[in-house]
Amino acid sequence: MFKSRNWKLIIVALTIIILLAIPGYSWMKKTNKEHAERQRSQLSPLIMVPGSSATVNRFNELVDLLNENTPYKHSLLKVEISEDGTLTYSGSIKKGDNEPFIVVGFQNNHDGYSNIKKQAGWLDDAFYEIAKTYKFNNFKAFGHSNGGLIWTYWLEHYYSDYSDEITIKRLMTLGSPYNFSEKSTKYKTQMLTDFIKYRKRLPKNLTVYSLSGGENYESDGIVPESSVEAGKYIFQNQVKGYTTMTVTGAEAQHSSLPQNKQVVKIIQQYLLKQQVKPGPNNSQNSKHKSTSASD
Repeated sequence: MFKSRNWKLIIVALTIIILLAIPGYSWMKKTNKEHAERQRSQLSPLIMVPGSSATVNRFNELVDLLNENTPYKHSLLKVEISEDGTLTYSGSIKKGDNEPFIVVGFQNNHDGYSNIKKQAGWLDDAFYEIAKTYKFNNFKAFGHSNGGLIWTYWLEHYYSDYSDEITIKRLMTLGSPYNFSEKSTKYKTQMLTDFIKYRKRLPKNLTVYSLSGGENYESDGIVPESSVEAGKYIFQNQVKGYTTMTVTGAEAQHSSLPQNKQVVKIIQQYLLKQQVKPGPNNSQNSKHKSTSASD
């Protein structure tokens, strides 16, 4: 009687183990398949985040300009995130397009450091879904104004969740006020202080380009040039390469920067793989300075 009961318990235990192992095996098989698909993927999107008060349509003109002088047209997917985390998609990534544009915007697009932290969290929600759907293993990032701040916060607080499988190759910020409206870094805002505090979390193999507008000698009309330059306290000696550029001439004012023809050329040269058709207007009117992790 005692032996019979033991055998029944052993059979029940084995049955439970087998039933638990089946979904575990299925999950492992699915995970391995997704990992293999991601490793083989040729997709390398450019993910763009606009600044405060801007919608997912902010970069429409920029995308048109980027597609103007290239034999290969980049497709465009827009993702708007509501405050409850709901994602609304428009546009699409065309089959065979290995370098599409993805614009991530926010229903709550207000200014302020507390909101930037919220937006970084919403960006992470969108990034998780996009990465799960399209299974890319690398990407490039672009942020105008507060968009660059959102990317920076995301890199310091969320990127490590993906870094084993997904590599950010390059980040380009445009008119991003790392010290908000302060004209001197003698006074560091709480945001800049926090960015500096967590800078060691930045990926060491990242290349960063920081662009500012030179409407006059001090600012792009809204953001002080010194506030953009404060990014050096965050990135310099922390990432593989850090390059600053000042764009001058026509459309160097803050809100016009994404449509600035020189900015378009810089994006084509430093962020995109596709070659631009040669032409008389492909020269750049900018000055730049490069620094690296070893400087």
